[in-house]
Amino acid sequence: MDHLAVGVAGERAALSHYLSLGFEEVARNWRCSFGELDLVVLREDLLVFCEVKTRRGHGLSYGFDAVTPSKMTKLRRLAELFLLESNLRPSAVRFDVASVEMRERPVVTLFADAF
Repeated sequence: MDHLAVGVAGERAALSHYLSLGFEEVARNWRCSFGELDLVVLREDLLVFCEVKTRRGHGLSYGFDAVTPSKMTKLRRLAELFLLESNLRPSAVRFDVASVEMRERPVVTLFADAF
């Protein structure tokens, strides 16, 4: 599986995890000139922006470790832009990181309210 296919599979696994928790998909791979949001999901009045980091196998670190302070700042700005362009006005917003390990079946570790 090449790098892009691994990323797509990881995002699909993360979305499946959110769906199992009662969320609905709002956007996947939302792009603007500033960058991209991997997943945006909604449950009741909670809107979650999720950065998905996928690894091919068992590593010593989670994908969460790759989300640097500058990446967090960029994701917050992207979320602001998303909200400006959407009709959504949630009462709560959360930023998550989903670390996905591609094994026989993908293993999703969700870091809710990561930053």
